[in-house]
Amino acid sequence: MFECRHQPLRLPEALAAQLAAAYGEPHRAYHNARHIEELLGWFDRIEDDVRWRAPAEVYATILFHDAIYEPGKTDNEARSAAWARESGLPVDLERVAKLILMTASHGTHQWTDHDAALFLDADMAIVGAPAAQFSAYDAAIAAEYAHVPRDAFRAGRRAFLESLAHKPRIFLTEYFHERLDAQARQNLATAIERLTGT
Repeated sequence: MFECRHQPLRLPEALAAQLAAAYGEPHRAYHNARHIEELLGWFDRIEDDVRWRAPAEVYATILFHDAIYEPGKTDNEARSAAWARESGLPVDLERVAKLILMTASHGTHQWTDHDAALFLDADMAIVGAPAAQFSAYDAAIAAEYAHVPRDAFRAGRRAFLESLAHKPRIFLTEYFHERLDAQARQNLATAIERLTGT
């Protein structure tokens, strides 16, 4: 687990086990180990195509960005960033924490630095996935929020998806814009239509 072709550092066994346990929590229908594996796939593709400036920091960010995840809580990112800071990994942990905190406000960033923009886009790449994969993601998010009253969840989810759909650009980088924008817009339109119905 947590391995990829361009892996820039090795985790201590105890830390790897703690992260694996966190991502294996039963309430995680989407924010789980599979999500991390998908991001590590993007990590490798980006390294192949356009290269990361600080790959070790991005790798650590991927591993920790959803390490603490309780649906509906507003401090998940802050707690994940704190865990990253305390990890002792031989990387710029303040930079890692800053990148993690940026995920709390997806969709509100303008172009930022190279690695930050690519990481944020990779974290949102599921929006531009093939329709069946996006639909599974959408269902998994609903499952994670099963404790929220149905109408409240649907209204909040629709507002979030509409905020993305109305943006001139969903993705910050040309790398993701060129690859995923058209499919993302189709997925968002389908999901919004589904949420608009009963």
